[in-house]
Parts: sequence; structure tokens; C-alpha cells
Amino acid sequence: MKSRQIKIIILLSILALSAGITPAVSAMHIMEGYLPPRYVVAWGILCIPFLAAGYFSLKKTLQRQRKTLTILAMAGAYMFLLSSLKIPSVTGSCSHMTGSGLGALLFGPSTVGILGIIVLLFQAILLAHGGITTLGANTFSMAIAGPFAAYAVYRICRKLKVNKKVCYFLAALVGDLFTYCVTSMQLAIAFPSETGGVSASFLKFLAVFAPTQIPLAVIEGLLTVITMIALETYAKNELSYLGFDVGVKINVKE
Repeated sequence: MKSRQIKIIILLSILALSAGITPAVSAMHIMEGYLPPRYVVAWGILCIPFLAAGYFSLKKTLQRQRKTLTILAMAGAYMFLLSSLKIPSVTGSCSHMTGSGLGALLFGPSTVGILGIIVLLFQAILLAHGGITTLGANTFSMAIAGPFAAYAVYRICRKLKVNKKVCYFLAALVGDLFTYCVTSMQLAIAFPSETGGVSASFLKFLAVFAPTQIPLAVIEGLLTVITMIALETYAKNELSYLGFDVGVKINVKE
């Protein structure tokens, strides 16, 4: 990748850090200490097998072709940036883009689990976004469930021979929305409604998230399409290493 593109990636990283510095009251996914201890443990344990699979997937990718490392760093910076732009939505939580769809398209959903937990850990420690006790729950929703949904939509659309750019858009859109469906379920399980139980609480959280999250999901879909077009223009070799058909023949053993 040319030095110009590397400089752009560094600039995105700096913007991600600056964008993430917002007041703590509205700057978290699920805030520190918000979940009861049993759910803190449960979500953390549930993440372990996915993170293990992500570690081995990432290790395999880098061993096979280390030239994709720059793209991996860009995907992480992109995820950090978008997930740091937060809009208050409901007590104890907020709405924001996830940025995980791009990584799922490029590296598959397993690898995004590793990127996601690193992003969330940095946000929790350095920026007071989210928290250590809610790291498991936030990782599962934003770095596991969302990316798997995005990747599934992408693969289905490709098999149906849908336009490639539409595939990118729908994958990021669905991945973002599914993340918040899972977040709503996590909050509903932890805090069921006295009258309607978990289902009523789930619908309530969905209704509160929807007005801000649906437009944000559309924006994320468009940003993902723009980013993929830029990569297809300026990083054809790297995309070829990742298996994308961009008209460049690359020897994987290079």
C-alpha cells in the first residue's frame, strides 16, 4: 500500500481517538456496572469460544499473507471511529454505528471478535466508554453477533448475484441493526418488565433504540460501500490477498 494510503489510515486513527472523547454520561454502549454480576459472568463466558476461533482465524490470515496487516489495522481504526460517535438513546446505553460490518466483509466474522474486544477494551480504559464489567456483553453484541449477521447477509446476497455494492450496504445495515437487537435482548433479560416480562422489556428497548439506530444503520451501510470502493481503487493487491476479485492476480505465497 502506498504511503498516501498509510497516512490516511493514521489520520483516521487520530480522528477515532478525538471523536471518542465525549462526556461519560452519554458515551457508552452498556455502561460500567449496569449489568448484574451473573450476567457479567455469563456473557463473558459465552464470548470465549468465539474469541478463540477469532484468534486462530486471525493468526492463520496473517501467517498466510502478512501484507494484509495494514488493511486489518484500517478495519480496527474504522471500527473504533464509528463506535465512538454516540447518540444518547436510553438510560444506561446509547446508539452508535458499530463499524464491524467492514471487518466482517474483509476478514470474516471470527476475526472481528478480536478487533472488537480490543476496541471496546481501549474505549473502556482510556475513554470511559462502556466498561470492564460489561465488556463481555458489549463484545458479544457488537463484535460477535453483528459481524456474523453481516457476513451471513453478504454471503447470501452474493449467492443470489445481487450487485456487489448492494451486498456491502445490506451487510453493514443488517449487522448494525442486529447488534442492537442483541443489545436490547441483553438489557431485557437483565431487567425484565414487571408486567410483560422479558418480551415486553425487549420491545420497549427496541422501540427506544429504533428512532436513532435505523438512520445510523443506513449511514453505516453507505460509509461501508464508500470505504470498499476506496479499497477496491487504492488497495487492489491487499484485497486480492483476502480473496476479493478486483482484477488483480496475486500469488498467495508471495
